[in-house]
Amino acid sequence: MTEWVIDTSSPGETAAWGELLGRQAETDEKIWLLGSLGAGKTHFAKGFARGLGVTAMVNSPSFTIVKEYEGRLPLFHIDLYRLSEEEAEEIGIEEYFEAGGVSLLEWPIRLEQWPEDRLEVEIQYTGETSRQLTLKAVGERWKEKMKELQNDENARN
Repeated sequence: MTEWVIDTSSPGETAAWGELLGRQAETDEKIWLLGSLGAGKTHFAKGFARGLGVTAMVNSPSFTIVKEYEGRLPLFHIDLYRLSEEEAEEIGIEEYFEAGGVSLLEWPIRLEQWPEDRLEVEIQYTGETSRQLTLKAVGERWKEKMKELQNDENARN
C-alpha cells in the first residue's frame, strides 16, 4: 500500500486535490471517501467530478444513494450513509464498480467486501477550514499513479 498525506487550508484546496485525482481516473476505478459527517467529502467529490469533465452541479447523494454524471467517463457518486450492510449488498452497489465508469463511494464501511484495487481518501478535520487528506493506494493501479503525482512538481505546488 502506498500512502500520501496532504494538508489543505480551504474547501477550495480540498476540491482542487479532488480535481487533480479526477484527471487521473480511468475506467472501472473505485475511489473510497472516508471521513466524518461534514469533513469535506462532497467538496472533494465536486473537484473530482470537475477533473472528469463533469459540468453538472454535483451534490451529496445521501437521499438518492447513487447519482450518475456524464464526463469523459461516467461518474457514479454513491453514498451508503443511510444504508445497513445488508441493504448495501441488496441494492447491488458492486455492479457500478464494473460499469465502465468511475465509482466514487462515500461511507464504504457499509460494504462487507471491498475491491482489492481502489484509492482510499480519508478526510480529517484539522481546523475550521483546514483538512488532512490521506490517500492510500490499494492495488497496483493507483500505486503507479500516486508515484507519478508525488514526483510531479506541479502536484505539490
